[in-house]
Amino acid sequence: MSTPSSVPRTAPIAIAPKPSQSAFALHRNNFGGNEAFIMSSMNGNDSADSDSALSGSGSPCEGCLLRRSKCVVGDDEENCLSCQANGIECSLGQSPQPRKRKLARDSGDESSGKRGSPGRFDNRRIRQHPSSLSSTAASNSLIEEMANFGGPTLLKRTLGLQEDRFSQYIGPTTDFEPSLINLSPFDPQDESLLARGTLRKVSDNDTFLMLPDCTTPGHEHQGNDVEEIERLVAPHGRKLIDLYFEVIHPGFPIIQKNVFYEKYDRDCHEFSPPLLAAVYILAINWWDYSDELSQSPRPNVRELERLIRSSLADSMWRPKLSTVQAGLLLSQRPEGDQWAPTAQLVAIAQELGLHLDCTHWKIPPWEKGLRKRLAWALYMQDKWGALVHGRPSHIFSSNWVVQPLGSNDFPEAEWDENDVEGKMDIERGRTLFVQMIYLSQVLAEILDTFYTLQAMQNVTNAGPQGTHLVLSLAKPIQLKLKEWYSGLPTAIRMDSSFQTNNVPLTRLSSIGYLHLAYFATEITLHRRIIRSLASDSQAIDPYVQHICRSAAKARLISAMDFVNRLTPQHLRSFWYFASKTNFALIGTFGSLLWATSPGREEAEWYRRRLGEYRWTLSVSSKPGEGNRLTEFAMRMLDISTGLLKKLPEKPELSRSGSAIEFDPGRRRSLLAMSIGSIPRDTYSEFTSADISGNQSPGSIDSSEDEYETFAPTAGIASMGD
Repeated sequence: MSTPSSVPRTAPIAIAPKPSQSAFALHRNNFGGNEAFIMSSMNGNDSADSDSALSGSGSPCEGCLLRRSKCVVGDDEENCLSCQANGIECSLGQSPQPRKRKLARDSGDESSGKRGSPGRFDNRRIRQHPSSLSSTAASNSLIEEMANFGGPTLLKRTLGLQEDRFSQYIGPTTDFEPSLINLSPFDPQDESLLARGTLRKVSDNDTFLMLPDCTTPGHEHQGNDVEEIERLVAPHGRKLIDLYFEVIHPGFPIIQKNVFYEKYDRDCHEFSPPLLAAVYILAINWWDYSDELSQSPRPNVRELERLIRSSLADSMWRPKLSTVQAGLLLSQRPEGDQWAPTAQLVAIAQELGLHLDCTHWKIPPWEKGLRKRLAWALYMQDKWGALVHGRPSHIFSSNWVVQPLGSNDFPEAEWDENDVEGKMDIERGRTLFVQMIYLSQVLAEILDTFYTLQAMQNVTNAGPQGTHLVLSLAKPIQLKLKEWYSGLPTAIRMDSSFQTNNVPLTRLSSIGYLHLAYFATEITLHRRIIRSLASDSQAIDPYVQHICRSAAKARLISAMDFVNRLTPQHLRSFWYFASKTNFALIGTFGSLLWATSPGREEAEWYRRRLGEYRWTLSVSSKPGEGNRLTEFAMRMLDISTGLLKKLPEKPELSRSGSAIEFDPGRRRSLLAMSIGSIPRDTYSEFTSADISGNQSPGSIDSSEDEYETFAPTAGIASMGD
């Protein structure tokens, strides 16, 4: 650091003084006095000479390496002075006698830059890396290995995946004053040792506190938990991992696939126990999908669940990115979509700084991409969890600055170049994931606009104008939904997904969960409109009611038709956690339209359609789970229709008697009053096929302009359009 230049007295003075000579001397001692190394490190380059981290002629203890401090042995020669002062058990008393380490040029095979067999890592020793590893020509996987491998090393630059430390984001209102942080002398690794832990500065404005895992509850059980998890799935562990990355990962890419395999092949003890168990327990749902696994008895799932619960609870004391990964994967289980764990995941993510913009942080590029994918996966979990549970969301736009995902945020090499089908699956899955994020943002807008306590009170306060307020607020969201659907890439459209690029019919595809989520979003918007109409039907013009109900009926027909056309390739694939409730929402919406039908014939029409929908659900299933995917929807449909039997008898309306006639002048006036004068060119073309041939008794033909104005966008008329 350099001394700040003088500035006028009227200007604020930056608090970033020059480090003291003693602090700089400590840096020189810790890094072997290699000033060239220090300057290169300040420019963002890591040094490969790990011997420069050693002070004196012997190896320092783990605690001093972790704190980047000089290791001075006490009189008893068993504990260093630093560990004695901090009350920490020193590893020198457990380690072999210090011995001089060989330099990289004297290390045999390592001198040529070749990787040896890593074998089992002993955390009492320091892993040596050849000097050639800092070369820009080093492979990504090798750099990632160094960044993730256990034990403190100079090359460990990750923030959220260190094996021996965890990070805590220092927010602007904590007992750490951000203006004073720069007073601390940071070493070339952007770290500064304090009494409470080690500060890690990742940008000019963002700083984390790094703390040791070994001081947290349950840390000593990690190794035993991993061994017990492996024992439960043996000898099928590798096959289950292959199954996970074949079926689940393409549509939900929140794990670094190549790093996961490298770690597993090297030593499974490097994994966080709940993450490893979560991968196994999700993959077991497709046990029968594998010809090899289907011939063997399934592992003890209940015991795996017990280990996940205990190890995940322990990991929350030392949260890392793997903790969020495990929590998100567990939430994808049919029984795992509980609201309270989502709140915990959001809190852990904020602790890790996932809500921040990490674009310019001083961390490895692959970790930036992983952080962004995890952040948006958590965003989706929060928004869809809020929908299916009817709870207030935990993530707000005012405290969310994560940048949109780009192609660079996904690993480059996740497939074999010779595996064309696998490459297509990965690319389709990434497109699916990104589009689900966009749709979740529209859903978040719907929830904020119509379903917060304040939003619902605003409609109530509007009195007779409440429905008109709802319609005016719905129009911009209608256009966003239609624009989203019209912009869907061909690869993830329903009718094209298995008819292009010679994709075999045996390949599973998760695109169904995206389209089902679209219908759930449409239905969530229409439910608010229909509910508003029903709350004060006498104050609403009959023609407005007719237009809005016709639009809602079109959505119901399209959604039911979508479910009816799902194939085994869709049904047997991975479905997002909200899907079982999204299936149920279709039936709930039909029940709402049945309950609010003005006449007996229209109510009877909805009754018949709901009966057909239940039959469709009954013949749909998911391997390894019976009918759990649709069983919940059937159960909720039975509850809804059971309640509808208590409705009072509806009047019998003739078709001619229910027809609503208006002169053109009154229609235009009504439209202007209800939603405002909006130029026709602001509307997209409405696809009338949605309701063609499916008119309910008592309905009439409405003009395209009127339908578009009052009704949310038609969206999917025919899924193949």
